[in-house]
Amino acid sequence: MPMKTSSGAEPLSRTKARNCVLINQLATPGLGSVMAGRRVAGTGQLLLAVAGFVMVIGWFVLNASNTYNQIVNDAEPKSAAWLGEAGGLTFLAAWVWAWATSVQVLGSVKEQEPTRLPPRLS
Repeated sequence: MPMKTSSGAEPLSRTKARNCVLINQLATPGLGSVMAGRRVAGTGQLLLAVAGFVMVIGWFVLNASNTYNQIVNDAEPKSAAWLGEAGGLTFLAAWVWAWATSVQVLGSVKEQEPTRLPPRLS
């Protein structure tokens, strides 16, 4: 039995393309791109989104630790806002890249779909 390769992928239906776009925009940037067959772009988007998320979580942990130390040890406040801002911008970059890929996915479906004309009345 011959092995099936990913290069001969079947074209996306309108429904699957819509679902990929919704996942890309509303769930996880990059996941919808991978599902649509755009593996390189999707992997890059996923990596950017995860990196941004990790930075935002790191900011949150540093902020919580800083607040705890201020309450318990009367420590001086230290700003970690740069980490949260960098994480938010990194995640935003992943989301914008996923949006651009989503537009391409929807455009490729419109090009592939045949024009549906109503039946001719005689």
